[in-house]
Amino acid sequence: MRVGLGYDVHKFQEGRKLVLGGVEIPYVKGLAGHSDADALIHALIDAILGAAGLGDIGEHFPDIDMAYKGIESSVLLSKVLDMIKGKFAVNNIDCIIVAQQPKLSPYKDKIKKRLADLLNIDEKRVNVKAKTEEGLGFTGKEEGIKAYVIVSLKELSVDMDN
Repeated sequence: MRVGLGYDVHKFQEGRKLVLGGVEIPYVKGLAGHSDADALIHALIDAILGAAGLGDIGEHFPDIDMAYKGIESSVLLSKVLDMIKGKFAVNNIDCIIVAQQPKLSPYKDKIKKRLADLLNIDEKRVNVKAKTEEGLGFTGKEEGIKAYVIVSLKELSVDMDN
């Protein structure tokens, strides 16, 4: 078993869609970024890469590469899952989305289902929590959103030399 922790943050920007966990959330602002700025999937990607010992999202999908401009983060997640295919399988994930606004509780089940579909795992292996920061910090002041994800990977083949 391997464990990885991912974190991502994006500030709000006018004129963009808000996408979290591959789900579009109705809100007056979206998140700024090179891709669709899905902070939750970015944190998930970093968690998977970390658990697999494969670096981080910026190494594989740099924000200076125009090939990733405006790309859906679910496409990047698919590429990461291809990287670990045959070596690791996602066992479970636990996610925290931190946002003062919008209220995310009504979308947690939809996000959970979308992530389970993207990862090809049972929904019971996906947990999504939404938190506020009681008005504190940049998220509390409604300047952006951050996400944390922890993932456990099952090792499919063990290399006894490492």
